[in-house]
Amino acid sequence: MADQNKTGIKVAFIGLGVMGYPMAGHLAKAGNEVTVYNRTTSKAVRWVEEFGGKMALTPKEAAQDCDIVFVCVGNDDDLRSVVLGENGAFAGMKKGAVLWDDTTDSATVAQELYAKAKELDLNFVDAPVSGGQAGAENGVLTVMCGGDEDVINQCIPVANAFACSIKRIGPSGSGQLAKMCNQICIAGIVQGLSEAIAFGKTAGLDMPLVLGVLEKGAAGSWQMANRGITMDLNQFDFGFAVDWMRKDLGLCLAQANKTGAVLPITALVDQFYAEIQNRGGGRWDTSSLITLLNTQPKTK
Repeated sequence: MADQNKTGIKVAFIGLGVMGYPMAGHLAKAGNEVTVYNRTTSKAVRWVEEFGGKMALTPKEAAQDCDIVFVCVGNDDDLRSVVLGENGAFAGMKKGAVLWDDTTDSATVAQELYAKAKELDLNFVDAPVSGGQAGAENGVLTVMCGGDEDVINQCIPVANAFACSIKRIGPSGSGQLAKMCNQICIAGIVQGLSEAIAFGKTAGLDMPLVLGVLEKGAAGSWQMANRGITMDLNQFDFGFAVDWMRKDLGLCLAQANKTGAVLPITALVDQFYAEIQNRGGGRWDTSSLITLLNTQPKTK
């Protein structure tokens, strides 16, 4: 995707985790002048060695003279820590520049930072992504945006370097709310897939064969296509970690409490993930839900 989007502007990328590292790489490959910042400096050094560009020692330094500052960190507090304050990105950004937040965080913090950006004659877009580590590495993430339509449209040609779809959902905070819908769907799908695989295995079925058939029908899903076989093999040392999913589901449940939405399945699956954390699986892929189920066929 990256070589299709030669834009050549000055950008910053703050946060070089499993998602941010390859996303920033795609921006560099697209011909942009990229300055990176990461809390662990050694990772920024490694990124520069791999992709070129520059590294900065503070978010403020990284953001200076940039047209767009991309951010992908852990949670609300992490976002505030790299955006606000004397060394935060806002302090270094030029008037009219855009802070494009790819973090999955709350709609509340998105609206808070949008308002603060306006006070400073800056722009803020909440733009959480879906597609996981593989989507980031392959440059095919789906991006859900909240904020001003003209600002989002201005940034799309640049953000296309790491995305296959970028859509404005609505005003500030809407991107984060759409991402919550995404995580609610995933929670239910992965639990259902776990139960189906466990059921099939206890019945003695050839589950790779069964999954290959189911993929082509109404039960097919991204999770089935990409995680079904690894779930059958009890392989979970990759992908989107349980710890991250619990953070995301916490955002969903907190937002539901505000609006009066009822999320019984989401709340239940969140507790299942808590049990996986208790068993030491916090860094396992979210498909590890199946480990809570008996998958051994009964002897006759």
